[in-house]
Amino acid sequence: MPDVVGPRNTPTDQSPRKKGWRKAEIIDMAALCFMERGYHATSVDEVADRLGCTKGRIYHYYASKIDLFFDVHREGMKKLFEAIEPAMKTTGDGLTVLHAMLMAHAKAMLEHHTFENVVAQGVQIHRFDATTEDQRQTMKLLIDSRDRFEGFFKDQIAAAIADKTLRDMDVSVTAKVLLGALQWSIFWYRARPDETVAEREELARKMVEPLIDGLRRN
Repeated sequence: MPDVVGPRNTPTDQSPRKKGWRKAEIIDMAALCFMERGYHATSVDEVADRLGCTKGRIYHYYASKIDLFFDVHREGMKKLFEAIEPAMKTTGDGLTVLHAMLMAHAKAMLEHHTFENVVAQGVQIHRFDATTEDQRQTMKLLIDSRDRFEGFFKDQIAAAIADKTLRDMDVSVTAKVLLGALQWSIFWYRARPDETVAEREELARKMVEPLIDGLRRN
């Protein structure tokens, strides 16, 4: 899988198993808080309160709120890359592989919707927030990882055009429209407590099928 860029802070006084679990717990709760309230309205104190710990526990791993946000963003991109990797190896023509990639992406958006909401927020912080030079550089690297992810879809769209399973169209615009349509689920989708994997997969299919139908050659 492509490396998800940017350095991570690592604790020094915990065993590997325990420190990994603790950090993952913080990242999971931070993703939920950032999704529910947005980056600006979320504080480190709120994340700590939701975890039932002191904010010092969080500052043991992260120097600031934006550093915590960066790690949630990294994790969101990691989950997307991991989701589409198997789909890219699908056997079949260009459109068949593209369909598999879109399904994998849609399912990842639903399963990890808290993290993918943060990934979307990262674009706004990159464009509009005044941050330090180091923070701007980290955000640029994170945005570059988004561009690499989009690049896989551009390549597959081009492959489908080349084997004539997809009609001729602008590759870059098509990729942005397809990914944007699936990303819009961060605004309308919230998982039900009793929701099953099969129900999420069916919802992903309903999201992808109209997009694929619009791409097929007449």
